[in-house]
Amino acid sequence: MRILGHGIDLVECGRIAAMQARHGDRFLQRILTAWEQSYIARFQDPTQRIAGRFAAKEAVLKMMGTGWVGRIAWTDIEVFNDSAGAPAVRLSGECARIAESRGITQILLSITHTPAFAAASAVGTGD
Repeated sequence: MRILGHGIDLVECGRIAAMQARHGDRFLQRILTAWEQSYIARFQDPTQRIAGRFAAKEAVLKMMGTGWVGRIAWTDIEVFNDSAGAPAVRLSGECARIAESRGITQILLSITHTPAFAAASAVGTGD
């Protein structure tokens, strides 16, 4: 297994809260998959978890070395929790195509958050 890329991102939770207040459900539908929306709905104040997923998606894009190019959509990257509760990533669409073209077969993800900030680190590996 080789490390093929690494990305990290830091997000201010207040910025996410302001965007959600300004754009409401339209903001959430643009950046979160249906599964992610149902996950964050379980929390009285989901801001930290939204910010964590936002940071994770940015970290994944940096890890792939592309940033926002072509037909990439926020929902091409889905952040979920595995059976042990650890964050994991599922790619689709343009992001899946880019990852495959770069030989990325696994993404290791870490997310942390406080009331003020959320951070994520993504490492892409392949054979």
